[in-house]
Amino acid sequence: MTLNRHSYLTERLIHAVGKAIALAGRGNRLCVVNYHRILEVPDPLLESEPDVATFRWQMALLARCFNVLPLPVALAALDAGKLPPRAVCITFDDGYRSVHDLALPVLREFGLPATVFVTSGFIGEGNMWNDRIIEAVQGLSDDTLDLSDQGLGSYALGTLEARKQSLSRLTERSKYLAPAARAALVERLESMVGDDLAPGLMLTPENIINLQRGGIEIGAHTVTHPILTSLDDDTARLEITAGKADLEEIVGRPVRLFAYPNGKPGKDFDARHAAMVQEAGFDAAFTTLPGPITRGHDRFQLARSRPWDKTPLMFGLRLLRWLAA
Repeated sequence: MTLNRHSYLTERLIHAVGKAIALAGRGNRLCVVNYHRILEVPDPLLESEPDVATFRWQMALLARCFNVLPLPVALAALDAGKLPPRAVCITFDDGYRSVHDLALPVLREFGLPATVFVTSGFIGEGNMWNDRIIEAVQGLSDDTLDLSDQGLGSYALGTLEARKQSLSRLTERSKYLAPAARAALVERLESMVGDDLAPGLMLTPENIINLQRGGIEIGAHTVTHPILTSLDDDTARLEITAGKADLEEIVGRPVRLFAYPNGKPGKDFDARHAAMVQEAGFDAAFTTLPGPITRGHDRFQLARSRPWDKTPLMFGLRLLRWLAA
């Protein structure tokens, strides 16, 4: 009874605040939430990724308190000035198989649409570089990881908290390595662990087709998930266009939406890459900056962010805060 009352009060508050935002002239705004992996159970080294139970209450809240739209429909309604209040879209990056296996049944349960931005070079094969680092660090038995000879310093692994902090530091530094240097690092870490690594985590072509049949929009996310600013222009353009072509061959229709890897404007991509995305035939592209999308925003640098909050009330209020920003 207490839980039900808390749920009722949370929903009433979210509706009231949402109505106030609209009355204050903050209508015709869109909030896009962003996920990556969905876990079967919580993992202390992947705290930013929700388990399926957490994802389920988040989707239940969105279904009851917000107007969740397919991303192409929402963008068209935005242009027409006809977005409903508390308009939200759901997206996933990278193309993890857990989106198909764990998220899709929950989305179907609540009748919610979503978009999955797929990194085409990993479809059905192996894992992305960041997941390979995570798997390797999870499997290391030493108390210290010394990468000083590669200019990456030393990392403490003796406690769970130390391992979490070291993994975060190492992953962040690895993002901005040259692709060859990053590949060498990953191979070195994996050689320390041996063969006891997780099987492929990414979507298969059959998964992608099934997602599309289930009403999930497929978007592009490059071929190998590089930091575009680290590439020369020809290579960056190929990452963008080839990723689109790879996915269109699988789904049999045009792929119109794009998400920038890592997604920070000016750091991970810039105006050159936004122009490349537009020239490739996409209709819109998404960053990882929080906030609302309005008609005045650059269609190739649209806001989108991850919901971090651990309770329904704070989760809902964060989305409302983005809409009101």
